[in-house]
Amino acid sequence: MNKFSLENKIALVTGGGGLLALQHASAILKTNGNLILIDVSKSKLSKNLEILKKKFNKKIHYFVCDITKEKKVLNLMKKLRKINLIPDILINNAAINYNPGSIKVKKFRLETFDIQNLTREINVGLIGATICTKIFGYEMAKKKYGIILNIGSDLSFISPDQTIYKKKNLKPNFQEVKPISYSIVKHGIVGLTKYTATYWANQNVRCNLLAPGGIYNGQPKEFLKKIKKIIPLNRMATHGEYEETIIYLISDASSYMNGASLIIDGGRTVL
Repeated sequence: MNKFSLENKIALVTGGGGLLALQHASAILKTNGNLILIDVSKSKLSKNLEILKKKFNKKIHYFVCDITKEKKVLNLMKKLRKINLIPDILINNAAINYNPGSIKVKKFRLETFDIQNLTREINVGLIGATICTKIFGYEMAKKKYGIILNIGSDLSFISPDQTIYKKKNLKPNFQEVKPISYSIVKHGIVGLTKYTATYWANQNVRCNLLAPGGIYNGQPKEFLKKIKKIIPLNRMATHGEYEETIIYLISDASSYMNGASLIIDGGRTVL
């Protein structure tokens, strides 16, 4: 018996249009799982679907759904029930990640932080994850089998090093930062993981957290030079480097792992 196989398993990934979602999806498809991708953005979802279909040539189920709206997630669950696609696996991947360089600095520095940004990020990263856990996790509990994987970050455990975003000849109030909202959401998802891990444990529903470090995605050379210095392996992760870990976490290979956080960050959090 291959415990790493996802054959006959149905896996649903939220935030299906994102960069990390491609690794989740690839992990599921390469182990013969049935994949469901959902995202609020049809265009982002379409781009990832095109990439995955070229790579795997397998059927992928996909839906546009706003996970911050409980009624919409309930309606999606009804659709999935009708077509016999009740998830065995849920990956709570959806999140908002404002990258420094693409933001209005004043709205993200703590002293002038726009609280509406915090509300938006909590709605997706925590409330959305809780809604999906509530609805899909309960279906798993009823059939006494399920795996929930929450996606955290190395910043679920450490504070951002703001010096890696610092630019020369700029006054402090104009320096880019990693927003406080990201830390709040990524620390909060650890709490959701621990709570869920004990709630349905007697119904054979496990919940763990993957805490990845950053993925190389064409970041500026200046930024890469700085971040390498705070990662013992002296680099960011490459595309696809998390896939085997994801397979372990969402398969029966990790059958005795529950409520745990697996940090894969090149050693950054040990410094």
